[in-house]
Amino acid sequence: MNEKRETQQMPEAAHSHLPAAGQAVYAISVAAELAGLGIQTLRLYEQHGLISPVRSAGGTRRYSGADLARLARVSALAEQGINLAGIARILELEDANTALREINNALTAGRDHDPNRH
Repeated sequence: MNEKRETQQMPEAAHSHLPAAGQAVYAISVAAELAGLGIQTLRLYEQHGLISPVRSAGGTRRYSGADLARLARVSALAEQGINLAGIARILELEDANTALREINNALTAGRDHDPNRH
């Protein structure tokens, strides 16, 4: 138990060796364990387009931290009783909303830095 406490209390600098959120490094078995899901569930979610892991040259699925966050969102929605088609639509709308916010933020930043703006 002491090891677990020490791991949880590691300083931020010790986490610098962790992969970036978008870097696909986790095999399906590791991703399933980290997400608290079964391997077949991950495959099912992929079949329904809810998750799209990167494939290695040999065809092995590789999951990123961002994929794990998406799996957590899918799981939360599934626990609320939403079916896979509904989850797919919700994720699609959330992704579109995120993209629109990014565009809006870029436009706002450009407007705010426009020297010709009165």
